[in-house]
This record gives sequence, C-alpha cells and structure tokens, in this order.
Amino acid sequence: MKVLIVGSGGREHALAWRIKQSPNLTRLWVAGGNAGTAELAENLDIPSSDVDGLVAAARETAADLVIVGPEVPLALGLADRLTELGIPVFGPSQAAAQIEASKGFALELMREAGVPCPEFHIFTDQSSALDYLKSHHGPVVVKANGLAAGKGVLLCQDSKQGAAAVKECMSDRAFGEAGDTVVLEEFLSGPEVSVFAFCDGERLSPLVAACDYKRLEDGNRGPNTGGMGSFAQPDFWSDELAAEIEQRIMRPVLRAMAERGSPYKGVLYAGLMLTGAGPKVLEFNCRLGDPETQVVMPLLASDPLELMLACAQGTLDEVSVRWESKNYVGIVMVSGGYPGKYETGFEIAGLDEEGPDDTMVFHAGTALGAGGQSGVPLTAGGRVLTVVGGGDTLEIARERAYSRLEQITFIGARWRRDISSAANQTAAQATG
Repeated sequence: MKVLIVGSGGREHALAWRIKQSPNLTRLWVAGGNAGTAELAENLDIPSSDVDGLVAAARETAADLVIVGPEVPLALGLADRLTELGIPVFGPSQAAAQIEASKGFALELMREAGVPCPEFHIFTDQSSALDYLKSHHGPVVVKANGLAAGKGVLLCQDSKQGAAAVKECMSDRAFGEAGDTVVLEEFLSGPEVSVFAFCDGERLSPLVAACDYKRLEDGNRGPNTGGMGSFAQPDFWSDELAAEIEQRIMRPVLRAMAERGSPYKGVLYAGLMLTGAGPKVLEFNCRLGDPETQVVMPLLASDPLELMLACAQGTLDEVSVRWESKNYVGIVMVSGGYPGKYETGFEIAGLDEEGPDDTMVFHAGTALGAGGQSGVPLTAGGRVLTVVGGGDTLEIARERAYSRLEQITFIGARWRRDISSAANQTAAQATG
C-alpha cells in the first residue's frame, strides 16, 4: 500500500513510526511532517489546511490510503473530497467531524442519544451569556464552540470568572471565530480519561484509554497548553469500565451519527470525566489525540494499515483489533516561553544517543537544518518532542521515559517532572 499521512506533529510522527512497521506498506508520504517523519517518509510541503493541495497530492502519489491526523482538514471536508475520487481515507466526513468542530452540535447529539454529559447552555450573543451567569454563581466551564487547537476551554470558579471568560471568547476573540458562539457547561470533578475507538460507520473496535496533562507546570498548575504528556493505560481502567463506556457512550453516538446520515468512520475520541454518577462526556474529538497517540500507537498489536483501511471501507468486522497489555509514558519537551512567545531554531542534541530499552522519541515542532536530510534537527515550534518509555508497569515506563529525556538537550527546553507520578495517575487532569 502507498500511504499519505496528513499533519506535522508528534501524533503524525507516531503514526508514521507504527505504519512503517506494517508489512503492507510500500511507500509513505507525510504532508507537512517534521524532522522525525523525514527519517521514515518523504515529507511534502503542504499545510494541513490546504485541502486542494492535499487532494492533488493524494492523486499524484496514487495513494491507496490517506490518514488524516489533525482535525482542521476533516472539518474542511478533506475526507469528502477524497471519497468522491474513490480514494480510501481514514477520518470522518465533514458532517461527522462536527462532533469536534462544534461543541454545541456534539452536546445536542448526546442529549438526543441519551449519552451522559454535563448540563449545558449555548449562546450566540454575549449579553445573553452574561445574563445567565448573573443567576448562576457556582463554578462553570466556558467553551469556545468551534475549533481552538485544544485551548478554547476555560475553567471558572465563579460567575465573575465566567463573565471574564465569556468576554475573552466573544469580545476579545481570543480564539477567533471559534468563540463567536460559547457553551456554558456544568462544572464536573473526578479523574479524566481519553478513550479511543476505531469505527467503520457501524462497528467499533475494543476501546483503549490514556490520560493526558494539559497544564504547563507540575501539579497541574500554570496555563493550558496543547498537552505536556500522557500515559496509557491508567490503573483505574478495567474491562467493566470499558464495557460501560462502550454501551452508554460510544455505541449510542455511533448509532445516532448513522441515523443522521453521517456515519462515523475513523477514530472516535471521547474525553471523559469519571464522576460519582458514572462517566460523563466532556468533549468528543474526530481524530487521534496528541500527545495520547504517542503512547497509544506502541500498544497497537494489529496491523495499522489493515485496521485503518477496514475503517475506511466499512469492513471492521473482518479485522482483529488487539492491544498490548503494556504501559507507556510520554513526556513532552517544549520551547522556553511556550505557550506564550518563544524562540525557535535551536539545535537539538542527544537524539542519536542509544537510550534505555523500549524508548522512542517522536518529533513535533522540529525541522531539519542546513544540509537537508543530513542536517541537524532544530526546534521549530512550541511543543518540540515527546519522549516515550514502555514497560510492564507505569513505574518502569516512566523511569525509562525520563532516563531517555535526560539525554536530550536544546536551549530553553522545558518539561513537566510529574507525568504519571504515583500521585498524579488518578488525579483530575485539566479539561481541554
């Protein structure tokens, strides 16, 4: 199979790394890519938002499968364009991608399907949202309705903070058009978990779970980021919990999407809060998570291309989906100043060193320096690398990941030191 991956982050490097191991692969391209994917595939200089360019690349490469990493091209209808041309695509249609592109859409869908979620109210004008907050004085979650790169969620302890958050979204336009409509949600508490299911429109795979960390600093403090680390699978994950989530959340949503005429194909990602009343959905995403993919892909025992092609073609029942019973921990190294202003272009040292067993380094914001393929990798973004370690326990995986990380340096490098620490494994993570 000739395969085209769309995207340039750590998620896409992890996908390329796992797909490169498939005996069914003949050639691999990455539209976007980074210094890490350049070692595994041919990078194409096409932004993930350039749907026309991506369609042209799929045709020119005669791709047998296109795997879409980020949400933006899915929300722009890339899967629809490719399907019209008869090119199999791993990722949902534009209509199905609304489950992430519009938080209001997702909440209305869940309410209709009887899926447990927070109480919510949707507002298209600021004055109505502020009036609502005047009579609701407790904690509230304010969300930009549209795509905001994982940063459009504001946790507010009272109505005063809620009003400021509404103004940040709607007046200050901190998240652009994504904040033209806001969702005010009930504030929930409990451990958070990201749950993933591969779907072919009718059927879904056995679930896999991971936990991520959104806050910049240890102890879940500091500003919200795109993700500072993750681990899989959490100690509280069990067959009973997986069965409950599948029956109460994943299957009803899959049925509801099919009944709407928008069958869901690809990965359905549910961000859940495990409340005292049971699991509730905080959000749905229409793609694999980042940095969760970096700890989930090493767990995938099935052939990734067989699995993803089956999702695209509606034949998931013909594929055996298996997950390893191991644990993986990923720590994200970021540029100094992230998620605010930061400098790039610094050399990354230590990538060629031999690390502990069962460790890997996935690139995100990196680029090759002068010399092309022989050039030294440079920092080129806020989130630079995800360093991953595996083992039979989370403790072993964590130790290996941090040991490998200590071998890598670049100017301004920053990371959290408490990813998957014993105190953090069941702690509530920042919503995002």
